Amino acid sequence: MSIANEHRSHGRVGHHEPTFAELYSPKLLTVLREGYGLSDFRADALAGLTVAIVALPLSMAIAIASGVSPGRGLYTAVIGGFLVSLLGGSRFQIGGPAGAFIVLVAATVDRQGLDGLLIATMMSGVMLVIAGYLRLGTYIKFIPYPVTVGFTAGIAVIIFASQLKDLFGITLAGKEPGELLPKLTALAHGAPTASMSAVVTAALSIAIIIGLKHLRPTWPGILIAVVVAAIITFALQLPVETIGTKFGGIPRELPAPALPAFSLAKVQAVFPDAIAFALLGAIESLLSAVVADGMTGRRHRSNCELVAQGFANVGSALFGGICVTGTIARTATNVRAGARGPVSGMLHSLFLLVFMLIAAPLASYIPLSALAAVLVVVAWNMAEKHEFATLIRSSWGDATVLLATFGLTVFRDLTEGILVGFALGAVLFINRMAQMTGVEDGSPLVAKDRADFEDEARVPYNPKLSADKDVLVYRITGAFFFGAASTVGTVLDSIADRRKAFVVDFAAVPFLDSTAANAMSRVAAKAKRQGIRLFITGASPTVRRALLTHGVRPPLVRYRETIERAVADIKGKETAPADVADGLAAS
Repeated sequence: MSIANEHRSHGRVGHHEPTFAELYSPKLLTVLREGYGLSDFRADALAGLTVAIVALPLSMAIAIASGVSPGRGLYTAVIGGFLVSLLGGSRFQIGGPAGAFIVLVAATVDRQGLDGLLIATMMSGVMLVIAGYLRLGTYIKFIPYPVTVGFTAGIAVIIFASQLKDLFGITLAGKEPGELLPKLTALAHGAPTASMSAVVTAALSIAIIIGLKHLRPTWPGILIAVVVAAIITFALQLPVETIGTKFGGIPRELPAPALPAFSLAKVQAVFPDAIAFALLGAIESLLSAVVADGMTGRRHRSNCELVAQGFANVGSALFGGICVTGTIARTATNVRAGARGPVSGMLHSLFLLVFMLIAAPLASYIPLSALAAVLVVVAWNMAEKHEFATLIRSSWGDATVLLATFGLTVFRDLTEGILVGFALGAVLFINRMAQMTGVEDGSPLVAKDRADFEDEARVPYNPKLSADKDVLVYRITGAFFFGAASTVGTVLDSIADRRKAFVVDFAAVPFLDSTAANAMSRVAAKAKRQGIRLFITGASPTVRRALLTHGVRPPLVRYRETIERAVADIKGKETAPADVADGLAAS
């Protein structure tokens, strides 16, 4: 797998090996070195306030769904979120409690108690720090796209099922089961105890969130829905369970830092939970950082980010909080709100601390059904339904990996789902490679070296095209799959904004998987946003079909048979293809 042409001139040749300090210096220092003024601070303050308004109800809802008090969710967002922004390798990452951890945290609390959860959180933090310093963050990017989609969709189903009890105000005779099928059976038996007041407040909350999203997308719909539900519950004295009736309210200050009760037996008992926390935290935080990169065109440093996530988890546990990770929705909100750097994330934590002081009395009246409604909407939004359907249609192999990951995540275990999905993806790749060598005659997976003058048609190198200020041409050579998609996608994404038109040649690509197709989809979307014309040339029918399936289609991109034809079209057909070829044949 190689990507050829001008990217050598963009830093490959002569590029020095980064030092330890350069790799692990927080992005905050980078932003300050670039120059940080009052206007930047004002923009970060506004973005931080916006994110804090979104994070306040979410942090409480996720904590309650995880089997701990709502205050622990706020501790997590305040302490963990502050440390993620202070030390992290992403400019825009927002840390806090995440829906993906609900099942793991709830199971750990159930088996090992609160002390066990805090120990497992601290241990996972240490593991993340070690993983970051060992530079393992780079390999997290190799997880195939169907695995991330199946895993995320599975978590969405689990979160949705976990909220049904509070959503309908159901009273169970015994403890609510953790596994999906026993849980649904128990809820079905308890259905006659459902509360009409809970159903109405949940339905009203969902209606407000969805309605405001369409009518007033800039308003904080989640916070407004929760506040309205709390006011109605207080005014009408509705017979529903609230934060006050179940937890006695939320704290108005942070607790003093303290170590949980350690013992060797407890450490051994929670070790598997700590590994699961660390693995999930690494995946979630780096996925979130990649989303922020795609929205801003910046580049995060994955290993520095892992180190920050590790220290944030240790800090969160010291203050009684739960697992911290990068949160995709809050990070995207931060970017859209105009954040300039990590200061916005730090301010979001400080604003949450202020909210704790102000909102504590009102929080007692927040009905649990309203918070359940918030998480139901979150689960619906995170399910990646379109991507799920696209992968099902794309190929039997991707569908197998997707469904295996999804099924194991829902019915067995999150970690098992990821590991099995990754293993299946690797086996599938090997199988595809074996098939491709027989099918694509003359198109080897890795191009062999050739003698410079074995082809008589070789023409002298013409630098005019490479120096063209309007057109940038790239050739990708070899199998384009999940192992290379991150690297190639990063290169394409970072240079696609330098010219008016961008040509990516696939003539020497015998195979492309869904992860690579998704990477090209992001490049195409970015090119469209920036008004850059994107051409794909030389794609075989198989490669072209995979790209089209993943949305890499007109008008985002134009397909041409050859680079010459694409460049001629870009030039308004003023230059004949034969003339353009002089500058392309010898590279």
